[in-house]
Amino acid sequence: MQKKRKIILFDLDGVIADSFSIAFEINKIIDPLVSVGTEDDYRKLFDGNINDWGKNSAVAEKEVKRIDREFFKRYIPQMKKVKMFPGIKNVIAKLGKKYILLIISSTITSPIYDFLKRNGILPYFDEVVGDNIVHTNKTERVKRVFNKYEVEDKDCVFITDTLGDMREAASLGIKSIGVSWGFQKRENLLKGKPFCIAEKPEELLGAVLNYFKQK
Repeated sequence: MQKKRKIILFDLDGVIADSFSIAFEINKIIDPLVSVGTEDDYRKLFDGNINDWGKNSAVAEKEVKRIDREFFKRYIPQMKKVKMFPGIKNVIAKLGKKYILLIISSTITSPIYDFLKRNGILPYFDEVVGDNIVHTNKTERVKRVFNKYEVEDKDCVFITDTLGDMREAASLGIKSIGVSWGFQKRENLLKGKPFCIAEKPEELLGAVLNYFKQK
């Protein structure tokens, strides 16, 4: 019987794409209802699912949807200027030779494909599961991955830069590897009890290898 290949779930923004600044600036200007405040205030929104930002406010559901549309209207052209974090391309290329790589992101799929293609890393990814695929909740999209690839939680690891992602992954039994160069700082990521936290992209190679060794 053929051994199952392991799956690495990659977040995009803050892990591969250095996009914090554009996301923060767009959210500041699209609508006064967003009220993201300071950079630190904005980072805290990623303690949970960023798509839930309007659920506990006075913002009407249709207004939340309008603001989301306005965000991506501005985000898509801005993403053409965003660069990858130094060193991450080589890491992805090496991991792609051994593992199935998937993008699980709160960004819609079209700008993700454009970004991956423009930066020469699209061939390394088997699939992009963006915000407009299945459900805005990442847990539902990961369940889809389980079914499609016929894998279990132990066959997957999530590489992310936010506590919210770690919490969603943990609800399905998936451990995370945090990265310290993204949207949230190391001390916040530690609350999610990750397998480890990488301080630079090159450390992901050993982190992934060590993670699957223990399984």
